[in-house]
Amino acid sequence: MRKNTINKVHVSGRIYDASQLAIKTVQRADSENFGKEFISGTLDIATDNDCLNIVSVHFTYVTEITSKGNKNATYAALKNIIDTNKTILTVGKDDAMFVKIDTALALNDFYSNRSGEETLVSAKRCEGGFVTIVSSVEDDEDSRCRFETDMLINNVRRVEADPEKNIDKDYVIIKGAVFDFRNAILPVEFTVRSEGGMKYFESLDASSKNPVFTKVWGKINSSTIITRKEEESAFGEPSVKEYTKTIREWLVTGTSKSEAVYPIGDAEAGITEDDIKKAMADREVYLAGVKKRQDDYNASKNAATATAPAAAGGFNF
Repeated sequence: MRKNTINKVHVSGRIYDASQLAIKTVQRADSENFGKEFISGTLDIATDNDCLNIVSVHFTYVTEITSKGNKNATYAALKNIIDTNKTILTVGKDDAMFVKIDTALALNDFYSNRSGEETLVSAKRCEGGFVTIVSSVEDDEDSRCRFETDMLINNVRRVEADPEKNIDKDYVIIKGAVFDFRNAILPVEFTVRSEGGMKYFESLDASSKNPVFTKVWGKINSSTIITRKEEESAFGEPSVKEYTKTIREWLVTGTSKSEAVYPIGDAEAGITEDDIKKAMADREVYLAGVKKRQDDYNASKNAATATAPAAAGGFNF
């Protein structure tokens, strides 16, 4: 696979919420880092001036000292954010802290059994990166939440307009995979809404047997859909309920020209079939580990529930 595969996201704006960030300590007794502090959690950034486009960046394990023995500037910035807590939710828009984060696209993989069967969920998210506290951000709002990544495309699908489903216009979904800094394969879907973009990606004729490896870029949009439902009453006014749903969209706004598409079968300039097979096999091993850890956690939780003493005295609400 080509070296220095691109996967980068830039997020900047006012801190909307930092309540999910926390300083923790390593709890595993068999770890060489047992007892050491680290920061973990999610930082929500409002990238637009109206504070409606909220982009989340997740941090798994940020230590005070880097692996090279240097002070970690990102740890210091996150600790400052936790200590001061100057967010839109706590002090308002005008006094909230500004940050810039250079991060990357990753997946939050977990198994859900809401439908009665365990199903893999792979949600896109921004993971880790470098955090800088700043006094201001870019004037152009679109440049505050942009991504750029190499993508192996194996499917392009048009979704037709359907007002009943709140789909005002046709759009295209491009499906495939991106790669992280370890060259781990990450299955993803992006959206294309411009007419020229939809026609271009459809013209690629990309499929599992004819994948296209290229660079795409775009922006992250968060939109809120409000649905109102009325229930008639036997008398008086009807019951009106509003349901709010937030949709985060990774919107592709550009791609490399056809002549700059990476070659399939070239290990130096593009990607080979063996590269793809190895990456897919490595992901299966990784997902087996995710499944085992989740099963172990669920088993321990169920065991704790089964051994808990029953409450006496009937139904005490």
